Amino acid sequence: MLYELIAVGRTLSLAEVKDIARTAGSLILQNGGTIRGITNWGVTALPKRTTKHQAVYHDGHHLALRDVANSAVQDQVRATLSLDPRMIKFGSVKLGDGKLDTLARIGGSIPWSVRARRS
Repeated sequence: MLYELIAVGRTLSLAEVKDIARTAGSLILQNGGTIRGITNWGVTALPKRTTKHQAVYHDGHHLALRDVANSAVQDQVRATLSLDPRMIKFGSVKLGDGKLDTLARIGGSIPWSVRARRS
């Protein structure tokens, strides 16, 4: 199945963001999955103040990863990211209906659009 993982980490250096993506990606690849795309969305404000690992966060570094793997692999990725102290939040969503023609239409790039704020 095709999944999209959105991960929000502490305001990190680019090397740490790459390390998180490498960790999640290597778990997927080692268990027979494939990576469809990885996108770095950069640092943005969180919708509300968030507390994780006894620290309060107002902004975070966003990362999106699309992969094809089974649900057991997704459970491993979630378990690994939940133990990582650099992570604030993450979520995984299944895309498509599992049919090959539907999944072929979903690309690997993950766009990010920011609406203008009202003044």
